[in-house]
Amino acid sequence: MTHTEGAEALLEELRPGMSVYLPGASGEILALAQALADDPERARGVDFTSCMVPGINETLDYAALTQSTRVSTFMLPAVMTAGFASRRVSLLPLGYYSAARYLAEQTFDLVLAQVAPPDDAGKCSLGIASDFAPLVWARARRKVLVVNPAMPRLPRALSLPAGEADAMVTLEGPLVEVDERPADDTANAIATRIASLVPNHAHVQAGIGGAPGAIWQHLANHRGLVLRSGLATPGLRLLAEAGALAPDGDHLAGIALGTREFYDWLAETDLVRFATTLDTHDVGALSAMPFLVSVNSALEVDLFGQANVEWRGSRLTGGIGGGPDFMRAATASHGGRSIIALPATAKGGTLSRIVARLDSRTTSIARADIDTVMTEFGVAELRDKGMDQRAEALTAIAAPPFRDSLWNKWEAMRRTMY
Repeated sequence: MTHTEGAEALLEELRPGMSVYLPGASGEILALAQALADDPERARGVDFTSCMVPGINETLDYAALTQSTRVSTFMLPAVMTAGFASRRVSLLPLGYYSAARYLAEQTFDLVLAQVAPPDDAGKCSLGIASDFAPLVWARARRKVLVVNPAMPRLPRALSLPAGEADAMVTLEGPLVEVDERPADDTANAIATRIASLVPNHAHVQAGIGGAPGAIWQHLANHRGLVLRSGLATPGLRLLAEAGALAPDGDHLAGIALGTREFYDWLAETDLVRFATTLDTHDVGALSAMPFLVSVNSALEVDLFGQANVEWRGSRLTGGIGGGPDFMRAATASHGGRSIIALPATAKGGTLSRIVARLDSRTTSIARADIDTVMTEFGVAELRDKGMDQRAEALTAIAAPPFRDSLWNKWEAMRRTMY
């Protein structure tokens, strides 16, 4: 195994015609992204595959580096819009668990994994991102460990043996950090409603931002909670310090996403066990857990109970993500609950996010996978309700100026159903 240093050594690994796995989410190698931005010709003819996440991986449109560079991904960050428009981005319509299975079956010419320096046993911790790298590592034709001294060695993160690598490149650079914005009044109002539906001793998953991201501060008075999620965020620390978490709970996530301070806290406390996406998003294992509460957001929900998480009008702005895996499991969990939480309106109150019928190009979340929808105006309990009852419950949590119109549209649709 060779051991070199610097961005040039890593760029030398890239060759035209290669299929290359790049880590995404909090595992993105930002120093490599900068090196490619400075020298885009090094990506000529390279076919990258990654799981880049909107709002997190917005540094570089890898597909726009050259005319012959290609990227396959499962979600579409805003920065990659140009690459998608030029058809150099292939957006695979897979949820996280299906994406993990897909990646585990691929054989890449080159796999890059960002890791902490090796420990005394020669193992390199994946630190804040255990999600996908171990799945693609075993079948790779060439394996390169990108050693970043900034990567914390989390006690129960997954690791890769240095002895299995074909090369090791030390590349210093920043980690992906996200400093969550304070929730606004609407998000806090919705989060308060969510907290009232979460029982003590629940297994909890929540998405990023908005009401899902705001729930942690509203769960501080709960007890015995267990994290069972794709990601661990700084809200977990708030719950730990408030005594809300089960002290012996198996708190599980695939990645950590927050600030450097949060990453160091995780390293010190050894609170979370990290695993691959095949483990964190396994619907069968998740549904066997009692009181699994899944909290996610959507761009809009229609009166059938279907949700759109990908489209703003005709414009594609995201991907399926991991929410549907948890939502499907939560509906099957004993005492579980699958929650979609969203503001009732958008565009300054001029657009209802509760709609009569989805007008999006695809339906992201099926009506069978949602049992609770909430806005700042109330909670719609959909489980065991017929279509008319669902429509009535959802109309009731829309913003008041839109309710009459929604119900009239429902009645008009109803007359075409028979």
